[in-house]
Amino acid sequence: MEQSSAVVTRDILKKVFLKRKVDAHKYQFGSLLVIGGSKLYHGSPLFNALGAYKTGVDLVTVIAPERAANIIASYGPDLITYPLKGDCIEEKHVKIMEKFAEKCDAIVIGGGTGRQTKTKEAVRKFLKKIKKPVVLDADALHVIRPSDIRKNFVLTPHTEEFKTLSGLNATRKNIEKFARKHNCVILLTHSKDIITNGKETFENWTGNPYMTVGGTGDILAGICGSLLAQGASPMNAACAAAYVNGMAGDLAAKVKKQALMASDILGYIEKVF
Repeated sequence: MEQSSAVVTRDILKKVFLKRKVDAHKYQFGSLLVIGGSKLYHGSPLFNALGAYKTGVDLVTVIAPERAANIIASYGPDLITYPLKGDCIEEKHVKIMEKFAEKCDAIVIGGGTGRQTKTKEAVRKFLKKIKKPVVLDADALHVIRPSDIRKNFVLTPHTEEFKTLSGLNATRKNIEKFARKHNCVILLTHSKDIITNGKETFENWTGNPYMTVGGTGDILAGICGSLLAQGASPMNAACAAAYVNGMAGDLAAKVKKQALMASDILGYIEKVF
């Protein structure tokens, strides 16, 4: 964070939300696969899915261990879920995940998966086999190794997760160096988010201290996945996701203050538009 960056502005919306033609049809605006959850956590993949739907993707499918999948399915009829047998994602589920990945345009993975050894191995095996654009969030950032990262990956760490992944402090110079070396996009969530591919770097100034509540990062990841599925570049998707999520949080915080919950932010995304 040593030197100044360009700042993400509202103009980013024009780059990722194109005017829809009157003859637009289903699946023209993307299909997103969300993989996450465990026996304990169901909220993360749910927020991924709802953040994605609120930003225009046509279809979201959630794959999660059965308890999480069943809770998510009960939330509303918009959500398609596939329950995996067991309490967490493991290697026996990889083929099912691959099958669903073939039919989607982008993937969000990591929210609420936990960090059990068998889950880590399954996630790494899956990521090695798929070629679609991927948002890696939350627990997935504790699973991958730098050598696993590919060009169309967007990573959404906070400062400690970046340090765990890279072994480096989360300075702007180190973030840019890491993104450039591994040919990926980093969206570092911070008081001023940093988005970089190693060549271009932007800061996002939307967002506020009330957004420390759990779930806000899951909505961010879902928005980013939604935009990737709709055809946005990884850099534009990351910049727009940070702006939209932060601005919706700002609008919500004006009303909610300390009472802000992540679910409140979903209701303000439409006001950003």
